[in-house]
Amino acid sequence: MNTKNLVLMALLVGVGAVLYIIIPGINGGMKPDFMLTMMFIGILLFPNVKSTFLLGITTGVISGLFSTFPGGFVPNIIDKAVTAFIFLGLVLILNKLANKVAVGVILTGIGTLISGTVFLSTAIFVFGAGAIFQELFVIVVLPAIAINAIAFFIIYPIIGSLIKRTNFDTALTA
Repeated sequence: MNTKNLVLMALLVGVGAVLYIIIPGINGGMKPDFMLTMMFIGILLFPNVKSTFLLGITTGVISGLFSTFPGGFVPNIIDKAVTAFIFLGLVLILNKLANKVAVGVILTGIGTLISGTVFLSTAIFVFGAGAIFQELFVIVVLPAIAINAIAFFIIYPIIGSLIKRTNFDTALTA
């Protein structure tokens, strides 16, 4: 793994953190997780285990630090790590198709669904969060799926065109 790739992954995580912080909360303060969208873009650019591990843990810790969900630190780390590797598996299965925007939008929706399910399950199981899974799923996860898919649709082509102009060694340029 070279330094340029680490810098690009750090920039993606940084942009995701800034978006996560400045976007106002919806439905009782819950926020769509733009860290997740940027993690998915990072995995699409660098579809390997080392990069996925770094992206999953880093986005989990940063999302956890800024989480507005009571006791959301540990569930964020668990959900991002699990989601990152499931997303990587889907990307590797779909291979060349995964870099197409339409397939990426679908994968982002699936990844957000997995992330939300793991997060809520972990938060409720570990911390006994006083909330009903189905209610939070409908109020928070379903809108997050739509928001993340739209964000991916807008952001991924921009990042893709910037990557093609540089000499980064990513899955887009391979």
